Amino acid sequence: MAIYKFKITFEDYDEVSREIEIKSNQTFEDFHRAIHQAIGFDGKANSSFFMSNDQWHKGKEITLNEANIKDAAKTVLMEKSVLKNFIIDPHQKIYYIFNLEKPWTFYIQLVKITINEDPSVNYPLCIKSTGVAPKQFGNSPIIPTVANDDLDFLNEFGLGDEDEEEVDAMAIEAHPDAPEEEEEEEDEPSEFGDDMDEDFNQEED
Repeated sequence: MAIYKFKITFEDYDEVSREIEIKSNQTFEDFHRAIHQAIGFDGKANSSFFMSNDQWHKGKEITLNEANIKDAAKTVLMEKSVLKNFIIDPHQKIYYIFNLEKPWTFYIQLVKITINEDPSVNYPLCIKSTGVAPKQFGNSPIIPTVANDDLDFLNEFGLGDEDEEEVDAMAIEAHPDAPEEEEEEEDEPSEFGDDMDEDFNQEED
């Protein structure tokens, strides 16, 4: 019996990969369970393989649960689908989604076909593990949102746009490197008073 060797990588963690050998007459359900054993997931959520071309375009769907089948011509069950009936390329690519509601996605590629199986091996078997797989729960990749408005904290204090100038002034005043505003010098009053200045000017005239 021929043995397929597949390389499986996470879509969002390309430094993590597993290589699994599986017999060509085993099912996609066997493959599904082998993947999750190799990465430490429970494998219980609804999942699907998609036969793909070189550009990873999704083709025929092979799903875990019968409830997910809406069109029998396009979707079949894993437990009834034997690998060799779907492998049409020596470098076959398969797109795999685990947990269709909150998906983990994987790229799978056939990297080697061995004609004869090893009778001492219990297939499927993970033969190579690279990188530490993320945890199934709570560690789905999240893209942080970067705030564009530096004054978002105004909302926390119930301040509106009209308060921005005042807040800016406060920020400048509080900043240790902020330039100090020069105070305008006021004319100091004469020690003799304004009347004396007027008399002095009249005498000069």
